[in-house]
Amino acid sequence: MSCAADGRGRARALWRHPAAAPVGVLAAGAVGAYYLYGTNPHEPGHWLPRCPFNWATGLLCPACGGSRMVYDLMHGQFTAAWHDNRLLLLTAPFALALLGRWAYEGLRGRRWRPRIPPRGQAAILAVALVWTVLRNAL
Repeated sequence: MSCAADGRGRARALWRHPAAAPVGVLAAGAVGAYYLYGTNPHEPGHWLPRCPFNWATGLLCPACGGSRMVYDLMHGQFTAAWHDNRLLLLTAPFALALLGRWAYEGLRGRRWRPRIPPRGQAAILAVALVWTVLRNAL
């Protein structure tokens, strides 16, 4: 086997390691947070993607305001973050805990996929739907 083929095999093995995906997500999040820290999403003229649901319907989706919320949190503006998206602010610690568990298990060499039972999935969808209706009705 040549050295080049051996190097490609090692690279493939690294990409298949259980920690590759969570570390990639953490790295992308860090890059996004770095950009967002210096970019005020409350003001026009920045390069941030627009919500496709909002673009198509003019309504707010369950995650609309997430970029503004994260910006406000990073700048210590907790009240403003609360006004940007309350539900997302309340669920963010759970999402971070899941990401942390995923990274922890990956770094230990184990694959981890949380199992959400059908009733849990239905509850999550129902809360997202109710939140969407409420925030667009008010």
